[in-house]
Amino acid sequence: MDWADTAEQAAFRGEVHEFIETRLPAWYRARHTLGDGHHVGPFSDDYGGDRASSEPVRRDAALAWARALADRRWVAPHWPVEYGGGGMTTMEQFIFRQEMARAGAPTVGGGGVQMLGPAMMVHGSEEQKRHYLPAILSGETAWGQGFSEPGAGSDLASLQTRAVRDGDEYVINGQKIWTSGAHHADWIFALVRTDPDAPKHRGISMLLFDMHSPGVSVRPLISAGWQHELNETFFEDVRVPASQVLGEPNRGWYVAMTLLDFERSNIAGAEEVRAHLGELLEYTRTERGACHAGERMRLVRAELADRYIESEVLFNFSFRIISMQSRGIVPNYESSVSKIFGATLEQMVARSAMKAFGLYGNVWDRGDEHAPLAASFTQLYVHSIPRTIMGGSNEIQRNVIATRGLGLPRG
Repeated sequence: MDWADTAEQAAFRGEVHEFIETRLPAWYRARHTLGDGHHVGPFSDDYGGDRASSEPVRRDAALAWARALADRRWVAPHWPVEYGGGGMTTMEQFIFRQEMARAGAPTVGGGGVQMLGPAMMVHGSEEQKRHYLPAILSGETAWGQGFSEPGAGSDLASLQTRAVRDGDEYVINGQKIWTSGAHHADWIFALVRTDPDAPKHRGISMLLFDMHSPGVSVRPLISAGWQHELNETFFEDVRVPASQVLGEPNRGWYVAMTLLDFERSNIAGAEEVRAHLGELLEYTRTERGACHAGERMRLVRAELADRYIESEVLFNFSFRIISMQSRGIVPNYESSVSKIFGATLEQMVARSAMKAFGLYGNVWDRGDEHAPLAASFTQLYVHSIPRTIMGGSNEIQRNVIATRGLGLPRG
């Protein structure tokens, strides 16, 4: 195993670093330095909220950053050049995401760039690609993901939202839940049942439609940390042109599996954990941080050392996956191992920090003078709870490891 960059990779890393140093707006740089916004809920898309903000400085920073990335074709570094992407190799993507995470620079485009776009390249018609992909890259269209339902979370194939064909349209009725960013989204890609008589993994289609269509309503779900990231989304007789099915009708499950393959890559996870730990340690060396942590740092010193070692393990999991992809190998159970380890580590980092801050960790208000690091680790602690559920629960990942990795029988 060679962890060092090649000469070409080192040059590219320097290019990315210089770009971020010169083009990342001051608003993002200041927020990263202060630790504000560094620990938000796991479902949030920082850029999505920034572009829709009523604060001119925040909104202008988001638009300027989007333009800077677009100038380099780096809004979608993993997309092929012919679709407007950066055409980066897997190792270049790894380096790019590392440097972005280290600088606290937000990605742009959310689910549209990371999931829908790549799935559309595989399953979409040429007309759909020409129509939707440019608007994703320009930031003109922000996308929500309509998958989970009250009775269909980990068992997603049990979804009941119906879409009935009526001439050249589908009529949708039903509900989605945990819809991240729906309050900022312009459009949504949603799984709906189009053939109720088919086996549950069949008879599902993926529809693309405008969130401002008549019959669409969004209700906020406020998190335990008082943040609005998730929503309930309701559809009442929403009419969608049949041409907006992505892939074949009744074959939406396979489109979704392609999409989720892109969602579960975790190449920046180790850098995020290291950023959390570095921020904590740097803060406790200050006079204010010493007041908040005090003698408790001596009690958790070994624990924090373990967390840093574990971040190195997570980095090597990610590095292994990227190395496989760069050789044309599709990771399978390896991604599940990395996903479990990374999600659990995020929770452990938050718990270790809360031990260090003691009763000060109970101050949730970011503006309170007694809140360590603007309550960022308190927020991280609360919002780390769904880390082991989102994107496929740890239990599901263990099943994947058992059957596909260890060859154990099903059932």
